[in-house]
Amino acid sequence: MKLALCLVAMGALVMDSSPQVCWLYVRETGVRELGLLGSGRHPSHSTSPSGPGDEVARGIAGEKFDIVKKWGINTYKCTKQLLSERFGRGSRTVDLELELQIELLRETKRKYESVLQLGRALTAHLYSLLQTQHALGDAFADLSQKSPELQEEFGYNAETQKLLCKNGETLLGAVNFFVSSINTLVTKTMEDTLMTVKQYEAARLEYDAYRTDLEELSLGPRDAGTRGRLESAQATFQTHRDKYEKLRGDVAIKLKFLEENKIKVMHKQLLLFHNAVSAYFAGNQKQLEQTLQQFNIKLRPPGAEKPSWLEEQ
Repeated sequence: MKLALCLVAMGALVMDSSPQVCWLYVRETGVRELGLLGSGRHPSHSTSPSGPGDEVARGIAGEKFDIVKKWGINTYKCTKQLLSERFGRGSRTVDLELELQIELLRETKRKYESVLQLGRALTAHLYSLLQTQHALGDAFADLSQKSPELQEEFGYNAETQKLLCKNGETLLGAVNFFVSSINTLVTKTMEDTLMTVKQYEAARLEYDAYRTDLEELSLGPRDAGTRGRLESAQATFQTHRDKYEKLRGDVAIKLKFLEENKIKVMHKQLLLFHNAVSAYFAGNQKQLEQTLQQFNIKLRPPGAEKPSWLEEQ
């Protein structure tokens, strides 16, 4: 069947047997016409000669068509390689040590995401507790003024709730700092490394696809036409091999730096969390304030009209 209508839309190549017009559908830029390319019914020619603008337009259209053609060939080879691996018919390049580190990173990220979710829940519960204690303290203080016979009892309960609120705000500052640091580690540092891992995995698939293609050509008959194709396949394979090797090195370096950074960050954050929680539940206001000073955590000044750091979240 002659090539008729070529569509590249949402990553798929579609063919039809309608009049031979080639269009390029690009996800990022919409639909762009490349022009009439087929044989058979040809466009009518104008009596006036073509201008420089027409030549430039045809040149650009040709370049775009070549890009799409290369993309289609690459996609076909990679899809073929992926399916052969899935069904156990193709070989796959494996770096056991690196694959183990990547899988460990993904598992660690899932566990840290769980810690992050729990930390946010703890922050919300503590904030709700503070609101209740603040309202309860105000109620006790009001009743202390209106109940002379229970003034003393309502009074010291009101003072107790105010003290608990003050310590709770300090604890919230520490917990919020802990959650913010975990969020940065998970959503930025780990995610950046995993983006490089995805690029490495894509390069590995391309490398194996062109390696398999080269091996198949090498096993075939040798003639003048095959020799040229073999040399071209060898050059393309070497390009993808260099890309694969580079990304493999990039992943190894990022995994190493990520592990060092994770240990440094978590050592500080776990110490902060432990000291703050221990001081709060021990009722040690001085130690709680010292913990925030140690980690340079600043709270809202007393009497400030702006909402607290938690209300702004």
